[in-house]
Amino acid sequence: MTQSELIILNFKEIRKRSIKLWNGLPDKYYNWKPDENAMSASEIIRHVLEADYGWNIIINQGDMINYKTPWQNRPFKNLKDELEFAKPFRKTFLESIQQFSENELNKTEIVHPGNGKKKILVKYLLRIGYHESVHAGQFLSYLRAMNIDRPNVWD
Repeated sequence: MTQSELIILNFKEIRKRSIKLWNGLPDKYYNWKPDENAMSASEIIRHVLEADYGWNIIINQGDMINYKTPWQNRPFKNLKDELEFAKPFRKTFLESIQQFSENELNKTEIVHPGNGKKKILVKYLLRIGYHESVHAGQFLSYLRAMNIDRPNVWD
């Protein structure tokens, strides 16, 4: 298995578990948040899904100066609708990863626009997986605080 195949497998496993968690949230709790400064449950879902669009620009060293998300002004209807809308952006992101050679993964420097720090592409990709995992933990804590049974993500 190549590095890119392994990274994609990891992304797919993480996303599978995120979706399992998100499916555990009853629709009536989409706007729940633990305090006024926190993201709502639906905002977490959207944040994770729309990140694929931005990540793809970053790893392909695109310009983020005039970044506009395809989700801008799009209302959150339900999880199924969000996942369907996100599908082509996820596909493009994973296809980008697949096309990187071993040399590119290990030599290309990526500058994260949020903090200006440089990382080697393979390490940057692993941090992307960590980002979604952190939000999965956050979502689990939301479910616990709402006293909702938490789906078992350990299959």
